[in-house]
Amino acid sequence: MEGGYMYLVLLLCCLLYLALVFLMRVSDYLWWRPRRIEMHFSKQGIRGPKYHFFLGNTKELVGLMVKAASQTLPLSHHNILPRVLPFYHHWKIIYGATFLVWFGPTARLTVSDTSLIREVLLVKSELFEKTESPPHVRKLEGDGLLTLKGEKWAHHRKIITPSFYIDNLKVMVPIMGKSMKKMLDKWVDISKSGSVEIEVSHWFQSLTEEIITHTVFGSNYEQGKAIFELHSQKMLHVIGSYNKVFIPGYRFLPTKKNRQSWKLDREIEKSLTKLIHKRINDYNINASITSDKCPNDLLGFMIKASIKIDTKQNSTWVSSNSSYSSSASVITTHDIIEECKTIFFAGKHTTSALMTWTTVLLAMHPKWQKMAREEVLRECGNRDVPTKDDVAKLKTMSMILNESLRLYPPAVALLRRARRDVELGGCTIPCGTELLMPILAVHHDPQMWGQDASEFNPARFAQGVAQAAKDPMGFMPFGLGARRCIGQNLAVLQTKLAIAMILQRFSFDLAPTYRHAPTVVMLLNPQYGAPIVFRELAEKS
Repeated sequence: MEGGYMYLVLLLCCLLYLALVFLMRVSDYLWWRPRRIEMHFSKQGIRGPKYHFFLGNTKELVGLMVKAASQTLPLSHHNILPRVLPFYHHWKIIYGATFLVWFGPTARLTVSDTSLIREVLLVKSELFEKTESPPHVRKLEGDGLLTLKGEKWAHHRKIITPSFYIDNLKVMVPIMGKSMKKMLDKWVDISKSGSVEIEVSHWFQSLTEEIITHTVFGSNYEQGKAIFELHSQKMLHVIGSYNKVFIPGYRFLPTKKNRQSWKLDREIEKSLTKLIHKRINDYNINASITSDKCPNDLLGFMIKASIKIDTKQNSTWVSSNSSYSSSASVITTHDIIEECKTIFFAGKHTTSALMTWTTVLLAMHPKWQKMAREEVLRECGNRDVPTKDDVAKLKTMSMILNESLRLYPPAVALLRRARRDVELGGCTIPCGTELLMPILAVHHDPQMWGQDASEFNPARFAQGVAQAAKDPMGFMPFGLGARRCIGQNLAVLQTKLAIAMILQRFSFDLAPTYRHAPTVVMLLNPQYGAPIVFRELAEKS
């Protein structure tokens, strides 16, 4: 009896000890650690809004964002920083360009000095890593090039990069043009008296979806399109979650929306797996695995890389259950699936955002629209689809796209995390500290771009990107360094072709219902859409 009592006492002591240790660790993570970090940076002259237990600066952040989102901007007003990144605009005035802000108990150091950004992204890039997206977003964007790290990222990048070389992409121009022509023909069909109001952001998303599907799947376009539609449905679920308060573990609860989301995940995985295995069998049957012929789509590049050729030239498929080996030139079925998700997400929404803002800017600025149209008609004529050589001659169009990317970059900020204690600009950054680099702030900095930094002036790019700003590092719409967006050539090529074909057939203005309200839901988009009035141009003989 006495032994049982002693055992119970010992058990309670152990439980109390574990509870005490847990509470100490929680209190350290939520209070003492943030206080140490604040003190560490304060000694180095870096301050910021005061940390609040558990919430950090979340309450202030939300308040600033709600206030900014409640007001629209005047038309042709491109000083969008206060609306899009209100916390940065607000606290920079108080604490300077480099300050500490708390997203919950996570410390983020804002860095907008281009010399420091150069160190993070180029000089000392190996000391910093990408931060993880929220779990529901990561499920959408895939575990591909956007999120991979280390040797696996480098291996995948090496495999996928050739398919995005500009010479390879130019072969896609006729296919892109065909998709574009089909969209414009629909606009003509629904027009009345030669004019039509179009909410272009949705149309451009459908257009880029079709082009990306061709780029990834090639001859398997129809199957790829069905998978892409499932992915688009998944996107709606993720966007919906942005309007709700985040509750840890909520995504594991069997709610109706979660069950629908899980079902979409299973269908996407199943469909992609089936398509990939079919393509592998086709390669085996046609003996094209060992051929020197280059695949004609991205899926072909990845599948070819997933075949391990032994010394006897016998091919062996590496299944999705195989462990990754950095020494073997292989990627698994799962890897290919995740890369497809990444390309779906980044390729569709980045490019459609660029198309949307470029169209809006040309609608706002008829002088530049006229100049761009004159160039298109001069270099491309009235032909339905400009050739790849035609597109390469559109210098004014390139200037306009660069200015669009400067004023309205799809990604408004970059995040990196210090992998260990590191010196940066004379300051010591503790391991685990996140660095937030506001691309939008750099792109709108008068010291970098001149007093007209918030004006639409494509002429600043007349001598190329390197000469446009005081520091070439001042322009980074697709990031910088080794992790620069791999699809930037595709995004720019699609947009140049799309805008050129629109200019061939239409003049356009902002619709009376347009409200200028740039906002971020993962990427920079118009909060209330982008309604544009298009008027058909008279055909020239």
